Amino acid sequence: MKIVKVAAVLSVIAGVAAADPIEGVWKTETDDGSYAHVTMAPCGAKLCGVISRTFNAQGEYNSSNKGKKLVIDMAPSGGGKYAGNVWRPSNNKIYIGKMTLNGNSLKLRGCVAGGLICSAQTWSRVQ
Repeated sequence: MKIVKVAAVLSVIAGVAAADPIEGVWKTETDDGSYAHVTMAPCGAKLCGVISRTFNAQGEYNSSNKGKKLVIDMAPSGGGKYAGNVWRPSNNKIYIGKMTLNGNSLKLRGCVAGGLICSAQTWSRVQ
């Protein structure tokens, strides 16, 4: 019985140790008068960010975008860098995405035309 308990504890510790540093809740920059909290979590072998809360000048509101993936299939490429796709709700377009983690700051870039035209935001970790 003790072996089972030790194995269970070790599996919990391994799960915590394996968590990607990007996991958690991030606040976006304001875009078209609104911003969001995005929850970053594993989605298969990659990472995805789902809109969990939405805000505008009046405060929190119930956007139709809540629950939708903003960050899609990001894969770590080393050194705090990630590559995948990002969705921009204001124009409903999906872009080639890149993210760079720097402490509690996450820089996202969405690009078209093979990376010639890009837009960027810097998100902050929600404590």
